[in-house]
Amino acid sequence: MAAKPHMNLVVIGHVDHGKSTLVGRLVYDTGGIREEEMRKLKELAKELKKETFEFAFIMDQLKEERERGVTIDIMHRRFDTNKFYFTIIDAPGHRDFVKNMITGTSQADAAILVVSAKDGIQEQTKEHAYLAKVLGVGQVLVALNKIDAVNYDEKKYNEVKEAVIKLLKGIGYKTDEMLFVPTSGYVGDNVAKKSDKTPWYKGPTIVEALDTFTQPDQPIDKPLRVPIQDVYSITGVGTVPVGRVETGILKLNDNVVFVPSGSKGEVKTIEMHHEQHQEARPGDNIGFNVRGIGKGDVKRGDVACNPSTAAKPVKEFTAQIIVLNHPSVISKGYTPVFHIHTAQVACTVTEIVKKLDPKTGAVAQENPDYIKTGDAAVIKVKPSKPVIIEKQSDIPQLARFAIRDMGQTVAAGVCIDTVV
Repeated sequence: MAAKPHMNLVVIGHVDHGKSTLVGRLVYDTGGIREEEMRKLKELAKELKKETFEFAFIMDQLKEERERGVTIDIMHRRFDTNKFYFTIIDAPGHRDFVKNMITGTSQADAAILVVSAKDGIQEQTKEHAYLAKVLGVGQVLVALNKIDAVNYDEKKYNEVKEAVIKLLKGIGYKTDEMLFVPTSGYVGDNVAKKSDKTPWYKGPTIVEALDTFTQPDQPIDKPLRVPIQDVYSITGVGTVPVGRVETGILKLNDNVVFVPSGSKGEVKTIEMHHEQHQEARPGDNIGFNVRGIGKGDVKRGDVACNPSTAAKPVKEFTAQIIVLNHPSVISKGYTPVFHIHTAQVACTVTEIVKKLDPKTGAVAQENPDYIKTGDAAVIKVKPSKPVIIEKQSDIPQLARFAIRDMGQTVAAGVCIDTVV
């Protein structure tokens, strides 16, 4: 049997709108979790007096998260539909965890935006939707969740749906890039099974809707780029970097170089979802053992490349950004943290080249003194240490970034030119 095409799916939305529960339900109802594992989680939920949380626990495997009832790190979990096999990247909805959400979203091919039918759009619904667009997620499935909490009311569903359409259109999504499903993750309505409680809804379930997505092009003809997310030292195996192949193909016995750190080695094993593979392609989340490197030689933010087509660390770059949320203004000399693929680097804004009209992209002002929330602009940036970032026109997968400061995402953007 030919392998199904692979998609990375990020689940985003405001904290407490039921993301983890919906994801747990999705994995469970598509057979991605065994009965006995589910029984254990139910018992654990009872012990912790969080009876309605058993589905969320499928994703929240960190003990601390279970006790707090909050999603902190990004969990990867596999499930299958008729057409695709998905890796779910469950992104945290909590304010302080946005940086993980950025890492997750920049790896996604499609998103489920979870919006509570009861509470409607919240601050983070907007922030996550914005980031999904800027970080290149082209297809969004909106789960209007907790439909049971509004007694399956069609009017309430339509009200929230209209508001979300308006929000997504304002960000730049087109109507044909969004789908809406009334769901209850906890009860299971319209997740994998059609609900008899929403006779007014004639559309697909979440699982059916996911099969209407189109798989993004696989940039296998581009040079190899694997941004490293973690590095493990495994006894008897050695150093195992973990990351997602963005472009190119990684094969067993390939020589690789990690930039900017400069270590080199030979690929001995490639593992995905606990299975050994001969090669890894764009979209694959892998762990790979590399002979010739030690624990400290590679770190998060490095990018594995083929030595002959390796990326060069940039000294400065030009970027187009949109300011999402800044308490005051951004001017020359501003030095926040840039989240570029898996790297986090403090960078200084050395010049604001021009301000753009965010809706049309036309130049609104040359060399403004500052930019503020809602503005789009072209800026020049100098990283405080070597970092890998690519031009949007060359390798868009490594051109996107988010800017964080004071515990929030202040801007997001793409690199349009580099100086190496």
